[in-house]
Amino acid sequence: MVGAGRQTMRQIVGRGLMVLGLIGLIPEAGWTAGAVWPVQMPYEAPPKLEPVPDVSVAPNTKALTPEELQRAESLLPLLEGKQEFWAMGEFVHLGEPAIPVLTKALTMSGPRLRYNAIETLSMIKAPAATPALLEAAKLATEIPRIREHALRVAVRLDPQLAPPAIETMAKDPNSVIRKAAAFEARYVRRKEVIQPLIDLLGDEEKFVAMSAVQSLWMLTRHETEFHDWDASNKQDRQNWAQEWIEWWNQSKETFEIPDPKSRKQAG
Repeated sequence: MVGAGRQTMRQIVGRGLMVLGLIGLIPEAGWTAGAVWPVQMPYEAPPKLEPVPDVSVAPNTKALTPEELQRAESLLPLLEGKQEFWAMGEFVHLGEPAIPVLTKALTMSGPRLRYNAIETLSMIKAPAATPALLEAAKLATEIPRIREHALRVAVRLDPQLAPPAIETMAKDPNSVIRKAAAFEARYVRRKEVIQPLIDLLGDEEKFVAMSAVQSLWMLTRHETEFHDWDASNKQDRQNWAQEWIEWWNQSKETFEIPDPKSRKQAG
């Protein structure tokens, strides 16, 4: 029985090889069982991408007509609700001329509406919105999330105007606001922010002091003794702040903010 089974298997294999030979998948001679024959598949390069035309609508740069001004006013309530993204896009299209209307939203009721107004001003990218944003950031009755966002956007639009707001917010009773001031100050390359940052080094909250010292390092590149700020207590931070106070008292008359470090390009 075993011999008959082997004979049958040989017949099947032989017939299979004959079929493969007929269709040209094996060479006529030299073929051995178990050999692997690489086959070059045809390759077609992917089609080249066609240039895509710019179909975006450029922001408006002309003064608003009375009709456009009325339309902008009607968009303000829509900055909160189901159509908020559409309303934001409409303001972006109206562009910088719509800023006087859009900044009205910073004092309207509804925190989401005010937040979306700040986000829209960020997308318009017009430095003219900076004063209104800084006023919103300093407003003690505003919620912290909106004050933080207003300061962040204002610093990105025109950091040169931010020092007075940084100084005010660094004295705020809310530690979240003090941390926002300490963090954003690193992007304000003005000597006026150094003293408020030094004042925050001995803060009750460790995360405020750590943000302040990191901003100081980035702005001044002044090297101090190594201290474990992460494991510090208030007394430690107040003691370490003396090093910065002494340095600043000696240097503030002649100190200039150094140029930002540029990243080295690879290669």
